Amino acid sequence: MKPAPFAYERPRDLDAALSMLAASGGSAKIIAGGQSLGPMLNLRLVQPELIVDISGLAELKRAEVSGDELVLGALVTHADIEDGRTADVTRGAMRAVAANIAYRAVRNRGTIGGSLSHADPAADWISALAALGARVTLRSLAGARSMAVEAFVVGALESALHAGEIVEAVHVPARSATTHWGYAKSCRKTGEFAHAIGAVLVDPAAASVRVVIGAIDTAPIVVTNAELFGGRIAADYKQRFDVRAADALLASAGIDDAAQRHIHVSVLKRAVLEAAA
Repeated sequence: MKPAPFAYERPRDLDAALSMLAASGGSAKIIAGGQSLGPMLNLRLVQPELIVDISGLAELKRAEVSGDELVLGALVTHADIEDGRTADVTRGAMRAVAANIAYRAVRNRGTIGGSLSHADPAADWISALAALGARVTLRSLAGARSMAVEAFVVGALESALHAGEIVEAVHVPARSATTHWGYAKSCRKTGEFAHAIGAVLVDPAAASVRVVIGAIDTAPIVVTNAELFGGRIAADYKQRFDVRAADALLASAGIDDAAQRHIHVSVLKRAVLEAAA
């Protein structure tokens, strides 16, 4: 199957791209790396009247440290992060996540903004960035607004993007020296989308934690309290991780299949063990 016919535009700058989106009345789709949109077009899961190619926009390719956070333009690729062409304020967390996304050919083309925009709950950045406490800046002709990644992804393949709006940048806070990081996923075959993701950012010194359960049929579950650790975050958090509490949390999120819950809990436990290693 091939895509339905569509018009194609390659704007010269961000303002021109936003003007095209605004004029399209919601009938346009943005393409950058094309690793998500390309297959969707071929399968006619989406049939836009216009494709706006933003891959040449220099404004969206910046990568810089600003204060205590890393600012990544939407067109920064997974390979840019994997290869260290961007600064690393996460002490290796983002680089490790990027290196295990799909295949190298996908990482060369796929962009961090594109991954977030498609809001596939099985995509790595959705869960990893939520666990790292990242936020996104969204841009339209009306201006910019910012929100946390976990607020941006509102459901499976559903984001908070408004018509005429794009992801402009991702802001990742610096990871402190006292935080521990763990990230695990389960795939049927290397390179495929995960069917379970667990991400943990825990700081025993500050008694704080961010836990994300991803690759579920809705927005990822984000936990910022100690309910999965017996109500307290301390140096022994690995021993305090409560698999029954994690299972109950998944059940309350509507995951009725006990086998699926078991896979998610097992993957999350792996992430906890990696953080504590």
